[in-house]
Amino acid sequence: MIEITLIKENEYIECEKILRNLPEWFGIESSIVDYVSDIKNMKSYVGKLNNEIIGFITLNFHNKYTAEIQVMAVKKEYHGRNIGSKLVKYVEEILKQEGFEYLEVKTLSDNHPDKNYEKTRGFYFSKGFRPIEEMKKLWGESSPCLVMIKKL
Repeated sequence: MIEITLIKENEYIECEKILRNLPEWFGIESSIVDYVSDIKNMKSYVGKLNNEIIGFITLNFHNKYTAEIQVMAVKKEYHGRNIGSKLVKYVEEILKQEGFEYLEVKTLSDNHPDKNYEKTRGFYFSKGFRPIEEMKKLWGESSPCLVMIKKL
């Protein structure tokens, strides 16, 4: 059974290892550095199995209505085992209790042919997220950003 808790002081190190072992999604060094800083400075939760961190989710709070999944990752060997689903569901419940109305996520749009991000979009669609905008300039023309949102 997966246990989800607020991240503790040095657990971000394990989260960084997870990011670095997923180059298909997290292959840009400057982005990894930024994500690690976000994990340390934003509200982050870790998913553990037998005391081993196997995934995490970090939230960015935009206003009293909307929070964003800043970054989420699950160890590759645990993909397809509903770990990401459990992390998303867990934070959705917390956000609802705190009065938030929307959860947002940004990912690579389908105007980029990356098969890994096709899986990512499929994951978020299956969780009830819907696209609201493509932003071609946020990450650069070659990496069009898709903003997706879910009503909580």
